[in-house]
Amino acid sequence: MTLSVALQHAFASFALDAVFEAPSGVTALFGRSGSGKSTVVNAVAGLLRPDRGRITLDGLTLLDTDAGISLPPHRRGMGYVFQDGRLFPHLTVRQNLLYGRWFSGKGQGADLSRIVDLLGIGALLDRRPGALSGGEKQRVAIGRAILSNPRILLMDEPLAALDEARKAEILPYLERLRDEWNLPILYVSHSVAEVARLATTVVLMEAGRVVTAGPAAEVLSDPAIAPTLGLREAGAMITARVTAQEGDGLTRLETGGGPVFLPRVDVPDGAVLRLRILAQDVMVATERPTGISALNILQARVGTIHLGDGPGAMVQLRVGDEVMLARLTRRSVAALDLKPGREVYAVLKAVSVAQENVGRAPW
Repeated sequence: MTLSVALQHAFASFALDAVFEAPSGVTALFGRSGSGKSTVVNAVAGLLRPDRGRITLDGLTLLDTDAGISLPPHRRGMGYVFQDGRLFPHLTVRQNLLYGRWFSGKGQGADLSRIVDLLGIGALLDRRPGALSGGEKQRVAIGRAILSNPRILLMDEPLAALDEARKAEILPYLERLRDEWNLPILYVSHSVAEVARLATTVVLMEAGRVVTAGPAAEVLSDPAIAPTLGLREAGAMITARVTAQEGDGLTRLETGGGPVFLPRVDVPDGAVLRLRILAQDVMVATERPTGISALNILQARVGTIHLGDGPGAMVQLRVGDEVMLARLTRRSVAALDLKPGREVYAVLKAVSVAQENVGRAPW
């Protein structure tokens, strides 16, 4: 199922001109605050009518301003999850969920027990929203949206109002939703960490326009867009398979460039994970280092090199079939004589990959 979007809309101090396609999976509308992400998702939902545009979902025209077509929100088949849960305070969790099924207009949507199990909310069914944590409210809101039997799920910064502990609590449930439920998701976020863990496709927006769009691994590992992401957040994703839980508390994973050791990750052997590795945590060596404390030394090949306006440089490293980024100085690039195609070693500490940057790889 593919969502196609072409929108133009003028505000007093802002102009939106965005064109992209969102295939099945999780498509992240990503960018800084004020880049136009929420405007796009509200236009898709039918909550905002743009000056001009066309939106189709799997062949169904939701909006075509030239043809005078604009389906009202309730006929678009959208499930919408906002920053706050927007649950009915006078209803129990069970009643809130069943309202979603009733709203589908068919008397039945997704299986309630399956949703309850997927989101881990079985113990909450008899509670009212006032007795729930922020993360619990969001899980219930997601369940209610799915039970409305939508064609697509819209999520507008659903974790923005949560603290880090609650975000860590809910992210695994969103990964399960992505992997176990055949439901396209349009996910709005300005958090690189969230996007790296969840997205299969990234649409990067800036000042109302689409800067680039494509598979998440390709977009996030492009050194040219590092300034847009923010140099401290720049990095890339690689997939790794868990091969052993070591006796000293480390987990061994296998990547295309060799083994990687991380502080213990509680998943079974054979699990495939997605690792986000920050560019600032990667060192580059032209010979295999010896006598150093870093455990993770991966064979790599230099890809593109993007020189910044200042003393910095972003170097793309190909590790097997995947890509990493290293944030270096121009001086280091020159001293190491780094050029595209050169064989090198990428070095990173075991503790440099934070737990929030380790997630399930999408299937």
